[in-house]
Amino acid sequence: MVFEQRQVANTDLKLDVLGFGCAPLGNLYQQMTDREAIETLSQAWDSGFRYFDTAPHYGQGLSERRLGDLLRGRDDYVLSTKVGRKLKAAGYAAKRHGFVSTMPFDIYYDYSYDGVMRSFEDSLQRLGLDRIDILYMHDIGRETHGDTNEHYFPIAMNGGYKALDELRSQGLVKAIGLGVNEYQVCEAALDYGDWDCFLLAGRYTLLEQESLHSFLPKCQQRNCSIVIGGAYNSGILATGTRNGGVLYYNYGPAPQTIINKVSKLEDLCDQYGVTLAAAALQFPLAHPSVVSVIPGLGNASRIRQTLDLFRAPIPQEFWRALRIKHLVSEVTPLPKGA
Repeated sequence: MVFEQRQVANTDLKLDVLGFGCAPLGNLYQQMTDREAIETLSQAWDSGFRYFDTAPHYGQGLSERRLGDLLRGRDDYVLSTKVGRKLKAAGYAAKRHGFVSTMPFDIYYDYSYDGVMRSFEDSLQRLGLDRIDILYMHDIGRETHGDTNEHYFPIAMNGGYKALDELRSQGLVKAIGLGVNEYQVCEAALDYGDWDCFLLAGRYTLLEQESLHSFLPKCQQRNCSIVIGGAYNSGILATGTRNGGVLYYNYGPAPQTIINKVSKLEDLCDQYGVTLAAAALQFPLAHPSVVSVIPGLGNASRIRQTLDLFRAPIPQEFWRALRIKHLVSEVTPLPKGA
């Protein structure tokens, strides 16, 4: 399958509208063997995926190593990884930071100029590749760091940004940005530098669009592109509310207010014969600043399912009904519909 491509800001870089999130390759929440990783990545490549996003954090280096093994020797791809977390030898552990990793490393934060430069070089070594296209500063912001963000943020915006800007100026990367779970820190970062794109996880979805009020308009004004991660809001927009078990939202059990809203979305989906997960996957791409959506894909069956959801026809009447039912605001851009 050949995907539509969209240009990233003022760069000559184009991204497929559907990308491949590589957190599961780092054994996120569960073990994946090397053979399963190879089979999954091979299936993704054969299915047309050419934009891959990874990070040192994903399995403490494991995701980068596995992804590099697929991409090595190929040219027709776009690769993004991240800086801000560095790895240190720490022995083997059954689980670290949600990853059942086979790598004997732990992470520590370093958003300094030297830390970013070293992290970039380390990623090239782990990947076994000679280029990285997009470099995101990973998980800066209060949601990750709490009050210590007052310490990390100035370092990131001065030293870290300087390093990213130099790498871009030297042509060693094509685009720079932040990869985060909160739009507020992206909005604050716009005051400190010239960013090409932000990877925003969970904050512009079918379920929540608060970022429409100030952040996304600023991105349009600055011609800054958005890559959407977490389109399912950690799972609840993929599973819905009716199958029992724990309902996950934002990496934890969903509060009742969220469950209630998802239930209303499910009712509307039923009315129009739409799959909730399909609507969630397609919704963000209607915004003019959004260039790609990158779900995390952990096996071949998930790849096939995601392609089906992405191609599923959704009637225009469904998207219009979201506004009529006040499930999205009146200013929310909506897909054109089938």
